[in-house]
Amino acid sequence: MVCWCSAWVAPVQAALTNNNYDGNIYALYAGNGSLVPPRSTLGQALDAHRTAVVVYYLDDASASKRFAAVVSELQRVWGNSVELIPIATDPLQNRRETGAGDPAHYWSGLVPQVVVIDPQGQVVLDANGQVDIGSINKAVSQATGIALLEGQGNSGTTVSFNELNSEVQQP
Repeated sequence: MVCWCSAWVAPVQAALTNNNYDGNIYALYAGNGSLVPPRSTLGQALDAHRTAVVVYYLDDASASKRFAAVVSELQRVWGNSVELIPIATDPLQNRRETGAGDPAHYWSGLVPQVVVIDPQGQVVLDANGQVDIGSINKAVSQATGIALLEGQGNSGTTVSFNELNSEVQQP
């Protein structure tokens, strides 16, 4: 009976290059499930006058899957210096935004999108697509006033180290 039932189980179809829902993309593709849910909201970060890095994504978008490693690297580099806030865009669609503390206020409708907001609430970077990690690091450095370490301002290369996971390697 067990053999008969196992014959009907479909193989896992998780892949970095398709638009299938595979679960938490940060845990699966970046090896860092601690990113979702974020430790604070955008409203809390703005109220506390902290630099916020908001990343808009969809779990079932291949572009977001490929960008997951960059978001994980941002957490590694900036740690507690910023509020890193990955936000799935499904709940933002077809609703009105309610002001600067609402993530819908900054979302352009595309994924992935990165928005860096300084402690005064000013947007320092707003970019869509596979944004270069060096550009994000420079914007975060500008927003926080923390100098970049050697090599942080450079572009990193996203390298896959198995079928699913990838990481950003600095030159």
